[in-house]
Amino acid sequence: MKGSIRLFKIFGISINIHITFFLLLLLVIPGGIKWVFLVVGVFFFVTIHELCHSLMAKRFGITVREITLLPIGGVSSMTKMPEKPSQEFLISIAGPLSNIVIIVIFFYPLRYLLGPSALLQYPLSTETWPLTIAYLYWLNLMLAFFNLIPAFPMDGGRVLRAILAARLGYQKATRIAVGFGHAFALLFAYFGIIRLNIILIIIAVFIYTAASGEETQVDVKETLKKFRVRDILPRDFVSLGSSTTLAKVLELVFHSHQEDFPIVDGKSLAGFVTRQDIMQGIHQYGMEKQVGEVMRKVFPKVKDTDSLVKVQAIMHEKGMRALPVMRDDEVIGIVTIEDIGRVYALASQRG
Repeated sequence: MKGSIRLFKIFGISINIHITFFLLLLLVIPGGIKWVFLVVGVFFFVTIHELCHSLMAKRFGITVREITLLPIGGVSSMTKMPEKPSQEFLISIAGPLSNIVIIVIFFYPLRYLLGPSALLQYPLSTETWPLTIAYLYWLNLMLAFFNLIPAFPMDGGRVLRAILAARLGYQKATRIAVGFGHAFALLFAYFGIIRLNIILIIIAVFIYTAASGEETQVDVKETLKKFRVRDILPRDFVSLGSSTTLAKVLELVFHSHQEDFPIVDGKSLAGFVTRQDIMQGIHQYGMEKQVGEVMRKVFPKVKDTDSLVKVQAIMHEKGMRALPVMRDDEVIGIVTIEDIGRVYALASQRG
């Protein structure tokens, strides 16, 4: 995520902190060191929460690149969401369960160290350090309950969708969970306005937009399942030899409006070059460099029989906007993210 700083890497996952997090620290610093301790402690629990989501996702073969800590919580960057409702249920519930497990494990040790009066005092307070530690302890439980609200984008919304999807189907289950998300967002906004609480208003906006975004993603996914690469594959495409100069490639970009090219030597696909590769090559080596020296030699390929939703997932996971299309070991074209976008736009208008 842009504007993030890497803190460390664990289990192959980069733990990042967004620069806006420091604005939150600036807001609590006037309250003293105990409030800074609370904020840092809460985000420690948020990190554990997101790590549990991510480790469960990795167990199902889903790549997790990073976890970013934001003022409103943490975001795990997963390359895809699971197809099976049971997998989504386990991934979603893993986060809140981690917070509940922490509560169970540390209850008696903290009760012994802090004393029953400090650990069980209500309302929560930062008057003393024992009370502050107790405050942080119970905030961890609040974090679990908040995330279990049955509405997108909270974990509870995904748990609800996973349960409903087994009976109603993925798309209908998503719409119900999104509806709950919108309802809770409006509720948070109402209380935020009447109480002049800017944090509640920000949370409301986040919930509403994230829920709407989830619904759009699912609609796109369900629409693209109906189409295969061969349904949208352009008839004309340009392939290059590895000895073609970058100057010639740039000329082709301008005249053919094709920005990504398969590199074919003889009848074999030797490589693939994207617009980004071309521009970097020109900047680094100059116009006379041959494309074979800047092309990608390891890259994903798709078949003309593959579904567009599969192709879109591969593009997202590999960070590519175009892929070569194969049939019987022969390249027959390229498919781009723009091609997929046009299909969804047209299909939506017809629907």
